[in-house]
Amino acid sequence: MPQALDRRLIAVKPITVPTTGRGVHRDIERGTERGIPLQVKVTAPADGTDLPVLVFSHGNAWSMDGYGPLVDRWAAAGFVVVQPTHLDSRRHGIGLDDPRFRTIWRVRIADLHAVLDTLDDVLEQVPELPTRVNAGRVAVVGHSWGGQSAAALLGARVLDAEGTPGEDFTHPSVTAGALIATTGTGDTLTPFALEHLPFMRPDYTGMTTPALVIAGGEDRSAMSTRGPDWFTDAYHLSPAPKRLLIIADGEHTLGGVAGEAVRETSDEDPERVALVADAVAAYLLDVLGGDSTAWQDLHERAAAGSAAFSIEGK
Repeated sequence: MPQALDRRLIAVKPITVPTTGRGVHRDIERGTERGIPLQVKVTAPADGTDLPVLVFSHGNAWSMDGYGPLVDRWAAAGFVVVQPTHLDSRRHGIGLDDPRFRTIWRVRIADLHAVLDTLDDVLEQVPELPTRVNAGRVAVVGHSWGGQSAAALLGARVLDAEGTPGEDFTHPSVTAGALIATTGTGDTLTPFALEHLPFMRPDYTGMTTPALVIAGGEDRSAMSTRGPDWFTDAYHLSPAPKRLLIIADGEHTLGGVAGEAVRETSDEDPERVALVADAVAAYLLDVLGGDSTAWQDLHERAAAGSAAFSIEGK
């Protein structure tokens, strides 16, 4: 079992981030328009200085209230974690038949930009935190759809139907990232994905920012006709420097990263979740400038022939 975390943490929510026209719903009968505010949660260690920032993008339907097993371990490792609630969260009720759904992928990316562009103001909402943060050490991390959202800030683009790369969504403050169970290329999408998720066509060839890609060896998506290797495309198709962590028996939630006993989890395993959290923290601390011991230790465990996971790099 993973070790209990004894570092005291603080969390503040909701913090509203200014946006314009986000998720506007038009009520034709009443002649009114209503937008959906962008709200975030901040989790941080109660002590420490020079703290790096980790902005986390959740998977489809989740919110700032999910992924506690990851977020708490990241904060205990010394990160200030900022979690936005995207428009596709269940609490907003925007389904596939809603006209707003087809542009949610863009709003997700805009959410991450809005958080980073107003980071000082966001952190000001947490007493005494701004003086303990190093805003020059910033990373983005995402799981599933959140991985594709985060990848856009690292340099990935979205291909249109003709295969032409779309806009460049990189953000200048982001110097590293981690992509967990993230969409592969779109040439093997299932009919359902092609119809409802046409944006699931990432182009990783321009993703130059350093990143860790985490994939499950048993992650078989209903969105692609390929097998688990689909989730390694972000590593294999992007330029160096990159690292790839494959968790042999991991499925899409990699042991339950979104929370304990949640319905989406098909491979409940607290040790697997701890491995994902600790690998992300160790990698980012190594890349952002900090203690590299944990990442070296993880490498040594993999090199020793652990059947649970493997690591490669370029």
